[in-house]
Formats: sequence, C-alpha cells, structure tokens
Amino acid sequence: MDANSSHPAKVARSKLWFYGPVFVVIVLLILLVPLPQAASTPTDRTIRIEASRFQFVPGEIHVNPGDKVTVELISQDVVHGLSLDNYNFNLQAEPGQIVTGTFIANQSGVFRFRCSFTCGNLHPFMIGKLTVGSNYLLIRGIALAGLAVAGAFLSMWFSTTRHSQGVR
Repeated sequence: MDANSSHPAKVARSKLWFYGPVFVVIVLLILLVPLPQAASTPTDRTIRIEASRFQFVPGEIHVNPGDKVTVELISQDVVHGLSLDNYNFNLQAEPGQIVTGTFIANQSGVFRFRCSFTCGNLHPFMIGKLTVGSNYLLIRGIALAGLAVAGAFLSMWFSTTRHSQGVR
C-alpha cells in the first residue's frame, strides 16, 4: 500500500462519521418539521351512527378541522349513549329512537367516542374513533420505519465492505 492510499478501516470509520450525523439530522427532520396542513373549507356533515351490542357502525369517522358535525345516533337494541372524548358532546338513544346532536370539530387529532350508558357485559369495549384532520403521526411513523430499514441495510453494507477488505 503506498503512502497516499487510505487504510480500509480508516475509510470505513470516516464513512460512519459522515453517515451517522446525517441519519440523526434526517430523524430530527422527520420528527420536528411541521407538515403542511391541507386547506379545506369547513363544511356541514351529517353522520349516522348505529349503536348495537357492542359496536358502533361506522366505528371510524374522519372529518376536517372546523367542520360542523351533526351526529344521528340510532339504537338498534337497548339504550345506548355516545360520548366524545375532549368534546362536551353526549347523546343517549332509546331502542329504535334517533337522537341528534351537533358539534364543531375545532380540535385536531384522534379522539375516542364511547357508549356512555351501561348496555351489557362488554359495554367498556364499545368504542369508536373520530379523526379530525390528517393522521400525520402515521406518516411520520412510516417515514421513521423506512429510515430504520435504510439504516439496517447501510449497516450491513458497511460490515460486508469491511469484512471483504479484511478489516476487523
């Protein structure tokens, strides 16, 4: 080896010193950079929810921030309620009865709605989900998982390169 060429171990370490901080910067960007909010005009929405032992149909609802949401709760079998976490919203319907209530979706995020009237043994598991806005947590999670896979492949490539060059 001549004096101008680098030792393989030094080359591998210099690549690691370069790619390590780059990885950290990418992770911080994924976690901290605000994602663009889709501009949408608030609209009036009417959502019909059927309650029966021990489920809500539909079990997942998606609305945009600022939407005026009218919920029609229909009980199919026994008395059921619907209470929405983080909102002052609660309905109660007798069997065969339709009750309505309205709220403004002014908080972004994912919220649970629950049966607020004890309707049987599995009552605590009667839960639904309201998503207000986009689910950016999922997008960030997928990006971090992709980065982890890329890091694993890069790590395997470094170890294979070092091993094929006889570096320990």
